[in-house]
Amino acid sequence: MTTVVTYGTFDLFHIGHVRLLKRLKALGDRLVIGLSSDEFNVVKGKQVIIPYADRREILLSCRYVDDVFQENTWEQKRQDLLREKADIFAMGDDWAGKFDDLQDIVKVLYLPRTQDVSTTELKTVIKEIHDERLREVQNVAAHLNDLLSKL
Repeated sequence: MTTVVTYGTFDLFHIGHVRLLKRLKALGDRLVIGLSSDEFNVVKGKQVIIPYADRREILLSCRYVDDVFQENTWEQKRQDLLREKADIFAMGDDWAGKFDDLQDIVKVLYLPRTQDVSTTELKTVIKEIHDERLREVQNVAAHLNDLLSKL
């Protein structure tokens, strides 16, 4: 049985995540995910929208995922890979070279990221929509205040 391990935050679960998990599962028989805790995301400088427990439940509901464990530090990967008896450790190619030191215990792969979709892009679009709606509300409020001042 070939075990594949990856890590990530998987916030605002989207089609890019599904395609990644499908590609990872195709590499082996068992796919295990190290899911970054809310606290570790703060350390990484990320602000998550969906809490850890919900992200974990979403991942476990995906047919490609066999198990999920919590990632709390950068340093835990070697221990995790040994505990999970990993054969393959795969990450996005934006991490290329960063985990080559683990090649003594596991095959390390860097996969191309899914084009045209990312959580960062989604968060940017959501913020733009929010900001636009806020400006509209502020304009309406200013107009109403102007009308009220004339009464």
